[in-house]
Formats: sequence, structure tokens, C-alpha cells
Amino acid sequence: MDSTAMIIELAQSGAPIDMVLFADTGSEKADTYAFIPVFRRWMDAHDIPSEIVQYEPRNFKHWPPYDSLGTNMLTNGTLPSKAFGRGSCSLKWKVAPQDGWTARWPPAVRCWAEGGRVVKLIGYDCSGADQRRYAHAEGYADPRYDYRYPLRELGWSRGDCIDRIARAGLPVPPKSSCFFCPAMRPNEVDALSKDELRTIVLMEARAKPRLRTVEGLWRKPVIGRRGAIPRPGTMTAYIRDRGLLPPSEVDRIVSDAPLALVAFQAAQADKPVEQRMSMARWLDMFNSGQAGR
Repeated sequence: MDSTAMIIELAQSGAPIDMVLFADTGSEKADTYAFIPVFRRWMDAHDIPSEIVQYEPRNFKHWPPYDSLGTNMLTNGTLPSKAFGRGSCSLKWKVAPQDGWTARWPPAVRCWAEGGRVVKLIGYDCSGADQRRYAHAEGYADPRYDYRYPLRELGWSRGDCIDRIARAGLPVPPKSSCFFCPAMRPNEVDALSKDELRTIVLMEARAKPRLRTVEGLWRKPVIGRRGAIPRPGTMTAYIRDRGLLPPSEVDRIVSDAPLALVAFQAAQADKPVEQRMSMARWLDMFNSGQAGR
């Protein structure tokens, strides 16, 4: 959302934008995927080039092939690193593919050959969450890049970004994240599709035997003091309590699906990689089977 507002404001003010990159984790929210072609058409109309980049796993060892952050987590029986207070999932699935693409982009190659730096525009606003992200990133040095934060230069909040997108005549997209991101708020979980909710329940159930320091994607419960929104430590408990999925379906997924997934992985282990069914295909079958009950 913030980056969208930043691009619109820069374009309308006449500031040059050489390229817009969107790093697709393969597990973005459905509303984000719906918005991407809409906004790319807007950028095309304003002569702003754009590319979608994605991390491409290559070494699957004895695992079924996976092609997204979500199927990566299901394969390894774990949760995104953010659930453990780290950020390696973003580095692997967002930063690395963008840097890899830029390293082959002729204008960047020429800039570096002439001793210059590529200017990266980061869409952090002045709201609380982005203030923390900016504080963490501030002072980071890279000999290849200079970093600018146009929304912070403008003093814009999240509300200003929403208003700017609306004034451009575009639908306001959701805050970009994976649909199981530990940073999501409860109201964002409320808006997820049934398939996304089922995958969250499966992901937490699959990872549970290995968890020691956190309860689930939300780490630990929030009681709700000092204005915090109360929520449990697992999204599964929230999904059950809010009736986002029938309790019987949640129970069935928790008890049966992790065992079925492990059995599927074991059945693929001895096959040549090119003959293994992908994790994405298994997940589609899982969701279809749950929806049909």
C-alpha cells in the first residue's frame, strides 16, 4: 500500500522512476494478487516500467518441489522466521530476488561500472510500525546503493497513503504481506479466504511438534493492555474462536492433515525430482478435499 502511494506521488510530481520491482513470495494475500495487474496497467499508462521477481528454489534434496514461502514452510515443518523474532524470510524471498534481478539490469551495471550507486526508493511511512522498520534499517550501508524514503520526506502517515491512492482513482490495496505473516493484525485474518485460513491451521499444526519458544504464528498471547488488540498466540485459536472455519474442520485439519502431509513427503522421497508431485499441487488437493466435506 505505502509503496503504491509513493509511486503515484512521485509519478504525478514528475520525478523519474526507472523501474518498479515487486518481489512475489508466492504466498501474498489474494487481494494483493488481484491488485497487481490493476496497478501495472496504471504504471504502463504513466510510462513506468515494472517487473515481478521471485526466488526460485533449486535444491530440493529428498523433498517434493516447492515454489513459495508457504510451501517452503510446510515442507520444512516450521514457521516463517518472523514468528521467532527474525527476518530471514524477507531476505530470502523479497530482498535477494530483487538484488539478483538488479545485478543483471543493464542501467545498474553501467552505473556501478562508472563508480556510481543505484538509488533505491523505500516505501516506509511515518506510522509507528514503519518508524520501527526505518530505525532498524537506518545506517545500513551498501556500496552499490543509496536509499531514499520519500514518504518520510513528505511526513506521510498510512492515512495519507490511503488518501493518495484513492485520489488517483485506484482501489486501495491491502497492506502487502504473506497471508500467514506473524505481523498481521486480527482484522486482517478476518478478511482471508477459506483456503488461506485452512493453510494457516495446517502450517501451525505441522510446525507444532518443533516449537519450543513460541505457540504459533503470533508467538505468544496478547492480553490487550495499553491499547493492544487482544489475541491468542496461535492464529488457529483465533480462527476457531471467531468461527472463521467450523470448529470440526479445524479439529480435523489439526489431527489428520500433518500426518497426511508427512506421508505424502515420504512417498515422494525416493522418486527422481522431475517425477515428484509438487507441494503446491498437494496443497491444492488438500484445500479441495477440505472444501468438499
